[in-house]
Amino acid sequence: MADVAIRKPALAGRFGGSAAVRLTTAPTASRVALRAPAESLAALSSALGLALPDAPKTSGRAGARSALWIGPDEWLVIDEAGADLMATLSGAGTLHSATDVSHRNVAIIVSGPGSEATLSAGCPQDLSLSSFPVGAASRTVFGKAEIVLFRTEEDTFRVECWRSFSDYVFGLLNEAAEDAGH
Repeated sequence: MADVAIRKPALAGRFGGSAAVRLTTAPTASRVALRAPAESLAALSSALGLALPDAPKTSGRAGARSALWIGPDEWLVIDEAGADLMATLSGAGTLHSATDVSHRNVAIIVSGPGSEATLSAGCPQDLSLSSFPVGAASRTVFGKAEIVLFRTEEDTFRVECWRSFSDYVFGLLNEAAEDAGH
């Protein structure tokens, strides 16, 4: 019997933060980078069971599945229940490109009353609730790393980053969280 390698998730078991901010790694999720023309949105939305957003900084959500608007014809679809998104999209019957990025990305949950201040330490975007409300999503930077930022609740953000940058992003978030706690 051959040995089977078991992949340890990036940031497994890592926690951080301060009295005002909690940093946790999000459970494993399915993710797809989706590209499609406007005329394919209805069929893709139907296949996914949620409305793909068509405006900047917006998202669509149904149960454990979210679709984040990344660009005029680009979305990051996240299924926290681990559904096979590639199989779901393969039956859409419309023009699109889907790439499974489940193992490329890692998510860090930043929550608490100091979450906005923590993220603002490394992100140039205005993250005030009036400019970046619950449900807002965008591709941006944190420090020197590209991230996708998703505000899931008033004081909770999901930070999606590439696995190769996850230690850097987590470390920088942890430093900023300590500052936000003072």
